[in-house]
Amino acid sequence: MKIMLCYTGSRSSHSALKETVKRARAMDAQVYLVASMEKGTEDEQKTIGQLEAALKDAEEQLKKENIACETHLLVRGMTPEEDLLAYAREQNVDEIVIGIRKRSRMGKLLFGSTAQFLILNAHCPVLTVK
Repeated sequence: MKIMLCYTGSRSSHSALKETVKRARAMDAQVYLVASMEKGTEDEQKTIGQLEAALKDAEEQLKKENIACETHLLVRGMTPEEDLLAYAREQNVDEIVIGIRKRSRMGKLLFGSTAQFLILNAHCPVLTVK
């Protein structure tokens, strides 16, 4: 079993990590810790560093639990939702886990929703964790 955890280090990502640990233990799964950015320019270097640190922390937690994992920070020129979906297909993951937070209708309209895109377009089940 392969589980892809979309991870940014946010509060909802931490909740998703806890759920992923439970699921990975129960199913003896391989976990892919993945974050995505559209560009990797100099302006985004701070964000890249923050994501790398968050992924490393999550990887350490999974390794403490003896769960096999890989981390990947994707910067491939696609929007994060498209990139995450493409990566899930490339790795043939069996499940995607993503943390969500409540947004207003206007917030969804203006900024979209990565979780919503994954739910509607993924080839596999998507578990959302609040």
